[in-house]
Amino acid sequence: MDVLLDLLNSRPLINGEEQDALRDPADGRRWAREHGGDGSLAELTLLRDARDALRDVVRGASSPTALSPLLDGVHQLPEFTSDGLMWTLKTPRHARLAVEAVLAWADTETHLPGRLRPCANEECRLFLLDRSRANRARWCSMSTCGNRAKARRHYERTH
Repeated sequence: MDVLLDLLNSRPLINGEEQDALRDPADGRRWAREHGGDGSLAELTLLRDARDALRDVVRGASSPTALSPLLDGVHQLPEFTSDGLMWTLKTPRHARLAVEAVLAWADTETHLPGRLRPCANEECRLFLLDRSRANRARWCSMSTCGNRAKARRHYERTH
């Protein structure tokens, strides 16, 4: 789940300027390695593609079928262990992180439908996973986006 949100949030706007953690090869390699990847250029390319496709699917701009190319050549194989049946993911090494993000999205849609969404702040590019009981979280961060929205509404009411 962490790799999904971290990937979706790897291209934020900071002071109106886009910061892309995967654009620069050195930064991208660092990001991938911190998430268990190898940091190869093929992996970074696939991660950028996965991020853009997932972003469009979560925002409702694309159908989930847009994620299909990211799963080419991926297989799950059953394996019996002393703990019972386990499923092992078989994927090309450079594709593992992107595939994990897509699978995390699918798991989220199954177990927490509608809870992965973009921040309600139109000036923010981040996403949130609403784990609240009421399913009413709107901002990626209450201290930044939520506070700004409340301050903006207060200003509009008083001026």
